[in-house]
Amino acid sequence: MGSFQTSARVREVAGVTDEVPEDVAEGSQGRGEPETSDSLKTFGAVVKAFRKRAGLTQEGFAPRVGYSLPTIASIEQGRRFPPPGFVEQAEVVLDGFGALKDASKHLSRKPGLASWFRPWARLEAEAVSLYTYENRLVPGLLQSPAYANILFHEQIPALGDDQIKAQMAARIERKKLLTDRPDTTYSFIVEEHVLRRRTGGAEVMREQIDHILDLCERRNVEFQIMPQERGHHAGLDGPMRLLETPENKWYAYCEGQETGQLISDRKVVSILHKRYARMRSQALSFEESVSLLREIQGAL
Repeated sequence: MGSFQTSARVREVAGVTDEVPEDVAEGSQGRGEPETSDSLKTFGAVVKAFRKRAGLTQEGFAPRVGYSLPTIASIEQGRRFPPPGFVEQAEVVLDGFGALKDASKHLSRKPGLASWFRPWARLEAEAVSLYTYENRLVPGLLQSPAYANILFHEQIPALGDDQIKAQMAARIERKKLLTDRPDTTYSFIVEEHVLRRRTGGAEVMREQIDHILDLCERRNVEFQIMPQERGHHAGLDGPMRLLETPENKWYAYCEGQETGQLISDRKVVSILHKRYARMRSQALSFEESVSLLREIQGAL
């Protein structure tokens, strides 16, 4: 799993600037803008190519099609859908011989992922190692459909039915990483109280624990519980995620209320790596965690 307000937000994190891959940074937007997609970017690139072929600047093109300069810039950058009438006007002004109309038929967004999360999701999809510590709720990659559905239905402000469907679809698609990438190493550390909280009721949590137990049977998935009796551990500053790219570069991600921080600064990532390593030694072993999962499930 839509939105990482990252181009501005990422720069608030020490050292997180030019080291963020260009293709990842391009997916970052403010909350007021729609989530981009490859089709929107492609359409924008086509418009830009035709505009340049016609010898027009954005400033010269905008009045000819009857739209503002910011609108033209957003369309060309793949950050918004073209308004009604834009395609027809652009076809005439740019002599598009139907290419713009054809491209516009395939426009779509990728709804369901917060925009502040999308840069991380792009890196996550190619990761060779992915580590997750969570103290608030079951991590998205481990969530059962019923558990995820409860979270979306109880969200504040309330989501519409279409938004819930989009978020569920995105969550299900993202969860395929666990099965479609068997060579990726996944490590999860989850606080015990998260698993004891009856989110959605006893039946939903029983099903959720069943789902985690099933995933624990996969050779590339390691699951550990941080026990409540552990008075202090290295992750008390909050949830974190770490990943390793195919090029063996490490990134980190920290998320809060309506924000996300993609971290590439090597010093910061190293600190979080050390904390995660310490937590792995402070949490229950895999075997102990599985045993506790079954105990919690039996008590529901």
